[in-house]
Amino acid sequence: MLKGKKIILGITGSIAAYKAAIFIRALVKEGAEVQVLMTDLAKKFITPLTMATLSKRPVLVEFFNPENGEWNSHVDLGNWADAFIIAPATANTIAKMSHGIADNLLLTTYLSAKCPVFVAPAMDLDMFQHPSTQKNINILQSFGNIIIEPSTGELASGLVGKGRMEEPEQLLSALRDYFSRSDSKKKLYEKLKGKTVLVTAGPTHEAIDPVRYIGNYSSGKMGYAIAGELAIAGAHVILISGPTSGIVEHPAINRVNIISAKEMYEACLQHFKNADGAVLAAAVADYRPKSAYTEKVKSKKANLTLELENTPDIAMELGKIKTSKQFLVGFALETNNEQENAYNKLKAKNFDFIVLNSLRDKGAGFQFDTNKISIIDSNNNLTNFELKSKREVARDIVEKLAEIL
Repeated sequence: MLKGKKIILGITGSIAAYKAAIFIRALVKEGAEVQVLMTDLAKKFITPLTMATLSKRPVLVEFFNPENGEWNSHVDLGNWADAFIIAPATANTIAKMSHGIADNLLLTTYLSAKCPVFVAPAMDLDMFQHPSTQKNINILQSFGNIIIEPSTGELASGLVGKGRMEEPEQLLSALRDYFSRSDSKKKLYEKLKGKTVLVTAGPTHEAIDPVRYIGNYSSGKMGYAIAGELAIAGAHVILISGPTSGIVEHPAINRVNIISAKEMYEACLQHFKNADGAVLAAAVADYRPKSAYTEKVKSKKANLTLELENTPDIAMELGKIKTSKQFLVGFALETNNEQENAYNKLKAKNFDFIVLNSLRDKGAGFQFDTNKISIIDSNNNLTNFELKSKREVARDIVEKLAEIL
């Protein structure tokens, strides 16, 4: 699968750099051509001589060869490669990549790359979990970069947690999977190029008073991942988002911020009429207080009773007005009779297919970075998928969408 592929391997300053030697051997054994780029600090962990010997190419670190002034063109490198994988990728390099800082050859090549970019983070668990690092990773994902999630295990600090760079076998598998799917995926994604797709994401908040609301645990990660994948496919995306900390940086995504179900309903009606279809991934509140207090309810108020009413059914309304030229994809989160309940929802709301989540599945549902889904089509055919990152799940959903067009 990798024979003849041109791979740039970027190595940054992490103890996990020792794994790069094993990874290079595996790439060369598969028949790939490997060009190694190293940061200056990476040389402290593993020598360029080792990397050059294994890759059978000179390792590039500086912008030019100080011996003869020969220029190492980041532009030429970016055009040469079929894939660029940065492994290990430190928090420092990830931060620079996400904000366009180009102070070494590896980073300037990244900014010039025309090929898919894979990023394999490696750092201590507190650094990986820090909000700034997670924000930067989200930004890279929104650019279309493929994040190879670190595993959980013993770290160089002696702590145990998430931040350990994946093993060379998993890095190799990620490249194989990409190239095995890329040709068929390109053909599929051609069907989405230029389409306008409405995507809903996140929760809605239904006000009780000026400081309290009814809501749910949705993080919006699934909807944002779908929006990002659609943008990569060449679609124009209108992302109608409830209150989340999600970040969208892709120029093809127009984010519309809302708070309540009513606001999401109005935004969906406004934009759906000019869209080719919609993917309804938001967790919209089913109920809202019939009347909200205009002043904060004092905490010592005894026996507070709220009268609730239904919120607008966005999916039902879009299903009614959907034309034969539009598509509509829904989600169902079920706890029992999963397939039956999801299929009934599909028929009632005129979905082309429905994505089923079950709270019985570990690692799926709200707040997680992973998800485990099944897809049910209009003929009640069920396709099950394994537990994956939400970015990978988004690809499965978008590929299914491309198939039905």
